[in-house]
Amino acid sequence: MTDTMTEPVKDTVGGPDRPGGLTTQGLGVGYRTRSPRGRGASRAVLSGLDLEARAGELTVLLGPNGAGKSTLLRTLSGLLPPLDGRIRIGGADLAHQPPTTLARRLAVVLTDRVDAGLLSVRELAGLGRHPHTGFTGRLTAVDHAAVEWSLKAVGARHLADRPAAELSDGERQRVLTARALAQEPEVVLLDEPTAFLDVPSRVALTVLLRDLARDKGLTVVVSTHDLELALRVADAVWLVDRDSRVHAGAPEDLILNGAVAAAFDADHLAFDPVSGTFGLRRTTRTVVTVDAPAEVLPLLERALAREGLAVAAPGDPSGDRRVRWDGADRLTLTGPDGQTVQACGFRELTRAVRAW
Repeated sequence: MTDTMTEPVKDTVGGPDRPGGLTTQGLGVGYRTRSPRGRGASRAVLSGLDLEARAGELTVLLGPNGAGKSTLLRTLSGLLPPLDGRIRIGGADLAHQPPTTLARRLAVVLTDRVDAGLLSVRELAGLGRHPHTGFTGRLTAVDHAAVEWSLKAVGARHLADRPAAELSDGERQRVLTARALAQEPEVVLLDEPTAFLDVPSRVALTVLLRDLARDKGLTVVVSTHDLELALRVADAVWLVDRDSRVHAGAPEDLILNGAVAAAFDADHLAFDPVSGTFGLRRTTRTVVTVDAPAEVLPLLERALAREGLAVAAPGDPSGDRRVRWDGADRLTLTGPDGQTVQACGFRELTRAVRAW
């Protein structure tokens, strides 16, 4: 993806001073049910939420599967009624917004499959302009410029004349994001927008959303499972933990107070707050002394960790096994009995390690 900004709609999309922001007060989200006798009941998924997503910032919604992220997003978008509390956009109560006004202020990209029918990609993205077209539904030159800009922004301009029904899942997700951007809203809510994209495209779309938030004064809230990427790029995080509590703050705040590790650590996976990444957890680890250049050492550490081995700290004499990098992908392994084994490359290294 390329081109986060273009000039044709510079004056129509707004700017950093544009009013906005999304807040909740005592919000409860969940489902209402009705018994055969007609009695109503509700099942709360999350409750008592006082949250803020600021204009000009990318806010990411994180949490384990089944934590209630999609339910929260659907409630924020007005598709599910709140069980309790209030939702405000730019200070205005969501419940009191006429549908036409809400359609101009709020854009939503959900994971539900969209039947595009016979529409082209350009026509599908153009649906985002209909809150602005009035009774006739006809697109003006300004509307067409906004559609072209949105397609270019998400790297989908080359798809404009393709039938939308022929798109791959990843291409369709880009076009639906373009449709939301063409809407020129104050708030954009996206549920797993990177789910079907390859790694470079995931990074590009996430950075694009952050840049759009900052440059256009948008409030962008994204639910994602790309935890490590989100923690690097996001301005703010809403983290739903295993006890249905929501922690809010900067990514570094939630790393420092242990909320990220508490929510995602598992028997074989542990979050490293220093690197901001996950690594394999080993209950018992053999210590290995490694002699390798600085640029190779992290790769050796990772390869050895897969086999349950830890690299000894400099000066630590506890490692009775040694791995030496001899250059040109050649390695020498020395066992506790002094026997040596030659290995060529990391694959032979890990096989040799298993024989220790």
